[in-house]
Amino acid sequence: MPIEEGLPSGSQFATRRRFLTGAAGVAALAVAGCTTTNRPPSPQAAEEPTVSPSALSAYRAMPEERFPIPAVDPAKIPRQFRRQQVRYPTSEAVGTVIVDTSDFYLYLVQENGMAMRYGCGLGRAGFEWSGRAKIAWKQVWPKWTPPDEMIARQPELEKWSAANGGMPPGPMNPLGARALYIFEDGVDTLYRVHGSPEYWSIGKSVSSGCVRLIQQDVIDLYARVTTGSPILVT
Repeated sequence: MPIEEGLPSGSQFATRRRFLTGAAGVAALAVAGCTTTNRPPSPQAAEEPTVSPSALSAYRAMPEERFPIPAVDPAKIPRQFRRQQVRYPTSEAVGTVIVDTSDFYLYLVQENGMAMRYGCGLGRAGFEWSGRAKIAWKQVWPKWTPPDEMIARQPELEKWSAANGGMPPGPMNPLGARALYIFEDGVDTLYRVHGSPEYWSIGKSVSSGCVRLIQQDVIDLYARVTTGSPILVT
């Protein structure tokens, strides 16, 4: 059965952050809707002046989406953060998602010692997160419902409360084109992997929480990951 996007409040709030190693107070940051807290400086071009046809294809415009997604110029994405298959020996099972918070990479483990690697952006509290859980639910163009704790800090978000139905899907929704919902022992950790149009935030800690990918990358990841897949945050 689909799980409501609304986030818990009260005593359940701290309990559901057991997935994180940070204090329960950090949880309030992690569920702040995955929004950017500071506007970064103007994007800088990557080191190389040209990009491959495969990179152009990977970040092409996607007019077929429910909400059309514009192309991203790969030259504006540092080469190491562009989607690519890499050699990645690991004892983790094929299909496991691994978030490397030290290097801003998200890996999807594949066969024969390989992995699909994506650059990711993290929340300021993201470096304190670690643990194992499962991707319990996936959603295309999800709605976003800020928790009561966040609305208390930012009353202007009341219009997107659970009582008001949340923020509908769309280009301005903080969760982007796709979202993967992370649960531990059947309990929502309030932790998401999601899309973002702010490609310049990849490789940085700029959000209030969660792990963000470029829209084209989260769509690719969504198609490859199955519900119930394990996820490891290191």
